[in-house]
Amino acid sequence: MTSPSDFEVFLVATPGLEPVLRAEAEALGFRKPRLVPGGVSIRGGWPEVWRANLELRGAGRVLARIGAFRALHLAQLDKRARKFPWGDVLRKDVPVTVEASCTRSRIYHSEAAAQRIAKAIAEELGAPVKTGADIVVKARIEDDLCTLSIDSSGEALHKRGHKVAVGKAPMRETLAALFLMACGYRGTEPVVDPMCGSGTFVIEAAEMAAGLKPGRSRQFAFEQLATFDVARWEKMRQAAPPSAPPFTCFGSDRDAGAVRMAGENAARAGVAGWTAFRHQAVSDLVPPAGPAGLVIVNPPYGARIGDRAPLFALYGALGKTLLERFAGWRVGLITMDHALARATGLPFAPPDPPVLHGGLKVTLFQTGRRPS
Repeated sequence: MTSPSDFEVFLVATPGLEPVLRAEAEALGFRKPRLVPGGVSIRGGWPEVWRANLELRGAGRVLARIGAFRALHLAQLDKRARKFPWGDVLRKDVPVTVEASCTRSRIYHSEAAAQRIAKAIAEELGAPVKTGADIVVKARIEDDLCTLSIDSSGEALHKRGHKVAVGKAPMRETLAALFLMACGYRGTEPVVDPMCGSGTFVIEAAEMAAGLKPGRSRQFAFEQLATFDVARWEKMRQAAPPSAPPFTCFGSDRDAGAVRMAGENAARAGVAGWTAFRHQAVSDLVPPAGPAGLVIVNPPYGARIGDRAPLFALYGALGKTLLERFAGWRVGLITMDHALARATGLPFAPPDPPVLHGGLKVTLFQTGRRPS
C-alpha cells in the first residue's frame, strides 16, 4: 500500500493534449505534474484526488495509484492480492468492479487476472463484486508488475452535472476546455462561438471567467471510499461567490433549437448572466460590444463521403466575416480537413498534431491576434 499522503495520481487526458493538461495542473498548484503516455502524473494524497476531480477542466478521469506488487503467475497474483490492505481504501458495504489489462507479462489473460483480484477483494474484505459498480479497481500488469488504481471519478469528468440538452456531435466539455486553454484562454477576455451548438465553448469560457469549479454540480466515486472525509470535502467544495466578468461570452447558431438548448444549459450552469446566445447565420455575425478576445469554432467536418463540397462555401463565409469584422481578435478553429481550414482564408499558424474527437482526428488551427 502506498503512503496515504503521498502517492501517484494519474490524470487522464485526450491524447495529444497532455501538455495542455499538465499546464493546467501546474497553474492550479498540483505537485510535480509530469507528462506520461495518455495523461499527466501528479503526487499527493486523497485531498489532492478530490481537488483534481473538483477543479481540473481538462482531465477525463482521475486515477489514484493505491499500490503495486510483482506477480509472475496467477497463483502469485491471487496470494498477493489477498494480502493487499483493501480495507484502507475500500468499504465492505460498497460494491466493486475489477478491470485488468496485461502487457509484456507472464500473466497474459486479463479476464482471469481480474477474476483473481475480484475474488480476493470479496473473500478478504467482504465487499460485493458487481459488474457496473460505481467503484472500479483497475489492475495494470506490465512487465510482471501489477499496479492497482482506483477510478476516483466515477462518471467521466466531462459530465459536469448541469448540461442536459445536447445537439448533434457534441464536443465534450473536457476537450472544449483543453482547446480553449490551448488557444491561450485564461478567463480574462470574451469568447465568441459562431456555431455554438449546445453552447459548450461559451459555457466553459464563462465558467472560467467567473471562477466556477467544473465539478461543483456532481458527485464522484471517491465519496464511497473508506478514505473519504465528508467534512473536509464539504469545506473544499464551498465555493466563493462567482466573480462577475466584465464581459459577455457570446454564441450563435443557425439552428434555433440549438440556441435554445445553449441558453438552457447556461442557465443550469449558473452563467446565464455572462453569456448570450442568438439565432443567426455566420454572415450576420458581428463582434459583441467590449474588448476583443477569442473566436473559437467547431464547424461541420463533412466526414461522410460526398458531403464536403457544400462546406467550402460555409468555411469561406466564416473566414470572410472574421477577416472583415473581427480585427483585434484571434481565432481557433477545429476541423479534420486542412483544405476546409484553408478555405477560410485566415492566416493560421502551422497546427499541432491532430487529436481524437468522436472517433475522428481533428486539428486545432489558430491565428494570432489580428491587427486592428
